[in-house]
Order: sequence, then structure tokens, then C-alpha cells
Amino acid sequence: MTADLGEFIRDQRRTARLSLRKLSELTGISNPYLSQIERGLREPSAKILQAIAKGLRISAETLYVRAGILEQRVDEQDLEGDILRDPTISERQKQALLDIYRSFQRERAEETGADA
Repeated sequence: MTADLGEFIRDQRRTARLSLRKLSELTGISNPYLSQIERGLREPSAKILQAIAKGLRISAETLYVRAGILEQRVDEQDLEGDILRDPTISERQKQALLDIYRSFQRERAEETGADA
């Protein structure tokens, strides 16, 4: 799971056109530690994942799910899987769609008083 997470983070960083050094500056996480995460040699904490997500401008929840910290519901997995497998849209577009979908879920949960 850690290698998959690292590959995902690397892909997101490259899509955002950020060097490891720049991501390090944005997150406050050392360049060597980020490199180890990307290579699957380190298993980052939720706090580190949150900082990385902020630096990459993606949802922390996405990284939590990839890291196995947070579980997805089955219906969400179907939709999100379809988006992630779509070869016609870029990684950045996929992330934008997922972020919008999740924001609507949170908004609806707040309206109904349910958990998102």
C-alpha cells in the first residue's frame, strides 16, 4: 500500500509540475523524507499526508484512503473508480471532479446532519 501511495503522490506532484524541493518548501517536510515517501520507503502519518495534500492542492481524504487510514464506502468506490480509470481526462481533472463530488457530499451531510 505504501508504494502505491508514494507513486500516487509522485504522480500528483508531477501533474502539478512541482519539484521535490518546491513541494518540500510548500509543506515544511524535508526533501529526503518526501523522496522516501514517494519511493515507498516511509509510511507517512495523517499529519504528514495532510501537509502533502495541502501542498499538492488535493483533498487530504484522497491520501488518507490511499494510505488505508480512511475507508471508502462501496458506492463511492464505484463512482470514484470510474473517474480514476477514465483515460480521456487528466489526473488533475480527475482530482478536480473527485474534490467537487466530495464537497457536495459534505454539504449534503451538513444539511441533513449525517456523516459524509
